[in-house]
Amino acid sequence: MKVDGKPYRTIWLGADGTTVQAIDQTLLPHEFVVRDLKNVVNATNAIKTMVVRGAPLIGAAAAYGMALAMAEDPSDTMLARAYTELLESRPTAVNLRWALDDLRALLAPLPPAKRREAAYKRAAEICDEDVEICRRIGENGLALIRKLKPHGDRINALTHCNAGWLATVDWGTALSPIYQAHDAGIPIHVWVDETRPRNQGASLTAWELGKHGVPHTVIADNAGGHLMQHGQVDFCIVGSDRTTRSGDVCNKIGTYLKALAAHDNGVPFYVGLPYPTIDWTISDGVAEIPIEERSQREVSHMTGRTDAGGLATVAVLPDGSPAANPGFDVTPARLVTGLITERGVSAASEAGLLALYPEQARAA
Repeated sequence: MKVDGKPYRTIWLGADGTTVQAIDQTLLPHEFVVRDLKNVVNATNAIKTMVVRGAPLIGAAAAYGMALAMAEDPSDTMLARAYTELLESRPTAVNLRWALDDLRALLAPLPPAKRREAAYKRAAEICDEDVEICRRIGENGLALIRKLKPHGDRINALTHCNAGWLATVDWGTALSPIYQAHDAGIPIHVWVDETRPRNQGASLTAWELGKHGVPHTVIADNAGGHLMQHGQVDFCIVGSDRTTRSGDVCNKIGTYLKALAAHDNGVPFYVGLPYPTIDWTISDGVAEIPIEERSQREVSHMTGRTDAGGLATVAVLPDGSPAANPGFDVTPARLVTGLITERGVSAASEAGLLALYPEQARAA
């Protein structure tokens, strides 16, 4: 995708062949800054602090984190340490574990002298694969959009959090069909949930849609149900941080409430996701997916640009009021109209997913 006419991915290998560079998403939309990740500690901290975020991008960053570790020290001790530290950086997005397992399986049998080159090569492959996967998700979602009959003279989508190119290496998951529809000349408009408390919708989704020229309107999180009641939403589409084999979808906190409103108003509710986001080891999302509990400060404080042009962080809660901050919730499969993957669209069910991924069928 492009920023002011220049194409970017969210993460890439620097010119020196060792340093990894990534867009710092904690500063968007007010500042566009590229960070240098020079070692595995940098990569781990970038994931923890959400310099990089979004399940597919977290996986890509973890892969490059393993490569940085091998550049520093290709020993068995470092391989084990890097795997553990990166795995603990974020608990919910399953792409993190998938990428780390992939790199460890590749590197462990190799002699240390060959690990650095192999790690960087595989990390680059994971990034390229993610771009192609997201492009295909967009194609499959575009086919659904073409079949919609809008209430008015444009198609109105509603999305939550950020599942665009900033959440992946490029294209995005939920937003890939939006971009492809826009590029195809389909009149499409996006209602962008602000997504408190970190405001990834207002800060990231609105920013990237604006940079690409996609019509959009930012709304308070609580406005979505009202818009659905009044026929102003033709479909909802969100991403996923982990989807169970039964079709339950774990995504940014607040997604479940949108799914309930969509179900009550007969609005299709789609989820865009790549295959590494599917956790085939679990079936009950509510009971089995670990939900990240983030800092109270994300709820109690907000950062924005003042009228004078500077950035300021302000408290929004009364002194002494505690805050809870679960980062994700789980939308049961029964509320999901369809799962849009790189292989096609399936029902949100084990049978639906296995129709697309028959190789995952349990041995009898």
